[in-house]
Amino acid sequence: MTVLKTSMRNFFAHKGRMALSAVAVLLSVAFVCGTLVFTDTMNTTFDKLFAATSSDVTVSSKAAKSDSTPQNGRPDSLPASVLERAEKAEGVKYAEGALSSMNVTVVNSANKNMGSSTGAPTIAGNWTRNDLRSMEITSGHAPRGPTETMVDADTADKHHLKLGDELRTIAVTGDFKARIVGIATFKVTNPGAAVVYFDTATAQRELLGTTGRFTEINLSAATGVTDDTLKRNVTASIGAGGYKVQTQKERADENRSGVGSFMDVIKYAMLGFAGIAFLVGIFLIINTFSMLVAQRTREIGLMRAIGSSRKQVNRSVLVEATLLGVFGSILGVGAGVGLAVGLMKLMSAAGMDLSTRDLTVKATTPVIGLVLGVVVTVLAAYLPARRAGKVSPMAALRDAGTPADGKAGLVRGIIGLVLTGAGTFALFTAAHADKASDGSLVLGAGVVLTLIGFVIIGPLLAGGVVRVISAVLLRFFGPVGRMAERNALRNPRRTGATGAALMIGLALVACLSVVGSSMVASATDELDKSVGTDFIIQGNQRIVPQAAKAIETTPGLEHVTHYRDIEAKIVAPDGSSDSDGVTAADPTYAQDLHRKTTAGELTAAYGKDSMSVGSKFATKHHVKLGDTLTVAFKGGSTAKLKVAAITDDDVAIDQGARYLSTQTMRKYLPADRIPPDQIMFASAKNGQEKQAYAALKKSMEQYPQYQVRDQSDYKQELKDQIGQLLNMVYGLLALAIVVAVLGVINTLALSVVERTREIGLMRAIGMSRRQLRRMIRLESVVIALFGALLGLGLGMGWGATAQKLLALEGLKVLEIPWPTIIGVFIGSAFVGLFAALIPAFRAGRMNVLNAIATD
Repeated sequence: MTVLKTSMRNFFAHKGRMALSAVAVLLSVAFVCGTLVFTDTMNTTFDKLFAATSSDVTVSSKAAKSDSTPQNGRPDSLPASVLERAEKAEGVKYAEGALSSMNVTVVNSANKNMGSSTGAPTIAGNWTRNDLRSMEITSGHAPRGPTETMVDADTADKHHLKLGDELRTIAVTGDFKARIVGIATFKVTNPGAAVVYFDTATAQRELLGTTGRFTEINLSAATGVTDDTLKRNVTASIGAGGYKVQTQKERADENRSGVGSFMDVIKYAMLGFAGIAFLVGIFLIINTFSMLVAQRTREIGLMRAIGSSRKQVNRSVLVEATLLGVFGSILGVGAGVGLAVGLMKLMSAAGMDLSTRDLTVKATTPVIGLVLGVVVTVLAAYLPARRAGKVSPMAALRDAGTPADGKAGLVRGIIGLVLTGAGTFALFTAAHADKASDGSLVLGAGVVLTLIGFVIIGPLLAGGVVRVISAVLLRFFGPVGRMAERNALRNPRRTGATGAALMIGLALVACLSVVGSSMVASATDELDKSVGTDFIIQGNQRIVPQAAKAIETTPGLEHVTHYRDIEAKIVAPDGSSDSDGVTAADPTYAQDLHRKTTAGELTAAYGKDSMSVGSKFATKHHVKLGDTLTVAFKGGSTAKLKVAAITDDDVAIDQGARYLSTQTMRKYLPADRIPPDQIMFASAKNGQEKQAYAALKKSMEQYPQYQVRDQSDYKQELKDQIGQLLNMVYGLLALAIVVAVLGVINTLALSVVERTREIGLMRAIGMSRRQLRRMIRLESVVIALFGALLGLGLGMGWGATAQKLLALEGLKVLEIPWPTIIGVFIGSAFVGLFAALIPAFRAGRMNVLNAIATD
C-alpha cells in the first residue's frame, strides 16, 4: 500500500511531465481502436447488406462467382427451365428469376458517368420481389417497359437525377436508353454501389443478349420451412449437376468473402502503422521515465536509506507507468471511436456511404486498446524502473543524477554494432538475390536488424553526428550555439533515444520515396524504350465492342491494335502445365510494344497456329523454339500451337506474356466466348499525331469509362497513381512523426526542469531571455536533424536495396528523390523549432532567484 501511495503521489506531482507521454499512448491506442471500429463497422455494413439482398435459397450457375465477371463480359446465366423446375419443389412459397450485371456503365445525357468514384460497382438488373427485402420505392414506380428504368436514391442524390431524366446504359451487348420512372431507397446502408433496374425482358435482352435466361433464381420458403430444408428440396427438384444451390447464410458468406480479403488488407495495413506509432511512443516513454528517475535520484536514495528495497522502488516506477498507461489508454479508446466516425464521414464525402447507425464497437476493442496501451507503457518503463532500483542509499548525499554505467554502455555498443552489421549483411544479401520472392524475406530481416541496431548505437553516433551538424549550423550563433551543442552532447543516451523516435518515421518516408521514384523512373524508361504506339486506350472495364468500333473508325489513324487476355491452360511437351492464360493481339502489336526475343522472331508468333512464350516459362518447363504446346481455351477447344518465339522476360511491361494472333484465338474460341479488349493501342498517320489525338478523344466522348492517353499522359498517370499511394502512406506515417515530435517536446521540457538551477545561473551572469530561448531552440534543431540524418540515410539504404529486388521484375532504374529528401531534412529543422517553442518559452519565464535556489 505504501508503494501505491508513493507512486500515486509522484504521478500527480509530475502530471505535467507525464502529459505528453500520455498523449503518445492516447494517439497510438486511438489509431488501433479506430482501425478496429472502422473495419468492424464496414463489415457490419456489408453483412447487413448481403443478408438483406439474399433470398431464402438462391440457385445460380456453378461457374458463377459473386465478385467477378466472365471474360466475355456477360454474366453466367441459367435457362428459364430451371426456374420452372425450382418453383415446383416442396416448401417453395414463390420463385422468381433475377439477373444482374456489374459489367455496365450508366451515363446521363451529358455522357457523365453515374457510377461511384470510389471503385464500387455499377449494378444493372431486373426489379424483383426479393429486392423489396433491401429497398423500397420512394418515388415513381418500377420499370414496366423497354424505355423505363429505376435508380437508387443515393445515386440520384449524388448526380442530381430526377424522374424523367434519360440515362444510357453501356453493356457488352450494346447501348440502350431509358427514362427514370422510379427511385428506390435502400433500407440498409449502401456502401456506394450505383444500382439501376429494368423490367425483366429488357434486362435479359440488353444485359445478356438473349431471352429466357436468368443469372440466378430466388426462392422464398413457405411458413415453417427452414432454409436448409428448402435447399434440399430444390436440389432434388432441379438436380445439382451444373447448379449452385445456397441458403441465405451461405450466399451472404460467399458475398462477404469477396470483400473480406480487401478489408483485411486495410485493417492490417493500418494496424501496421499503429504499431510504428507505438514503437516511436516507446522511446518517448523510456525518455520520460529515465529523466524522471534521474531527477529523483536523491529522493530515491532517501527512500532506500530509510528502508525501501530495490523491488519496492522498482515497483513504484512501474506503478506510475501503469497509471500512465491506463489513463492514456482509456482516453485513447474514446478517441479511437471518434477517429472511426471521422473516417466514416471522410469516406462518405468521397462517395462510399457508411452510416453511423452501423457503428460497431465490439467488446474486445476497448480491451485490446487498454491491454496494449498498458503493456507497452509498462515494458517501456521497465529499464528506467530497473535503473531506479539500482540507486544506492548514498545517492541521497550526492547531487541529482545517476553516474554513467560504462560497462553497460560498452555492452550496448557491442550489441548495437553486431545487429547493425548483421542487418547490413542481410541487406547486401537481399540486393544480390536471384529471386525477388527470396530476397524480400532477407530484406525484411535486414530492415528490422539495422533499425534495432541504429536505435541501440544511437548514443554512440550522437557524439560524432551532433558535432558535425553543430560545426555546420551552430557555429554561426557564437557562444549560444556552442552551449546548445554541449547540451545535446551532455546526455548522448537521451539525445540518441529522442533522435531515434524521429528516425523511425523518416526512415520509412525515405525508403518509400526511393521505391516510388524508382518505380516511376523505371516504368518511364521502359515506356521510352519499348512502347512504340502513339495512343493507349483503357479503363476499369473491358472495352465494349461499340467503343472498339468507334476507335477503329477514328480518322487519322495508321493502325489499331486489339489486345485481349484469354483464360487457357498450357501443357508443355514434358507434361508440366500452368493456367496463367495467353494474350491474343493483332500482329501490329509487335510495332506497338518492342519486345526482345531470346530465340526466334516475335512476328512469327502471330502466324497460323503459332505463339510465343516468355523466357522464364521456357526455362521452367524446358520449352525450346519449335516445340508444340497444348493450349486448352476456357469455353473453347484445345489447340496445338507451335512455339515460334521466346521473349526476354527481363522487362516490366508484359512480363511473362504468351502471345498469339487474334486470328488464332478466333479459330479456337466461339464468337460468344471471345472477350472484349482489355486494352487497345492506336498509332497515328505520319505527321497527324495531334489531329488523331483530338479525333480519338472526340470518338470516346460517348464512353467516359475509358481514357485515351498518349505516352506523356500515360507517364503522368503512372506518376500520379504512385504519388497518391505514397501520399496516403505518408499521411499514416504522420502519426508516428507526431508522436516523435511530442518526444522532442517532452525531452526538452524535462531537460529544462532538470537544468533549472543551471538556467538561473546563466541568467544571473548575463544571458538574456532571448539568448536562452535561442539556445534551447538550437538544441532542439540539432536533435531533430540528428534523427533526420540517421533516418534518411537508413531509409535510402533500404530503398536502394528494395529497388535491386524490383530490378528482378524489370524495374531497373534507381532514382533518389533528392528534392524530397532535402525537403524532409530541412522540414526536420522546422520540426525541431516547433518542438522547442513551449520549453523555450517556459525557460525564458523562469524567475532567476527562484531558479538559483532550486535544489
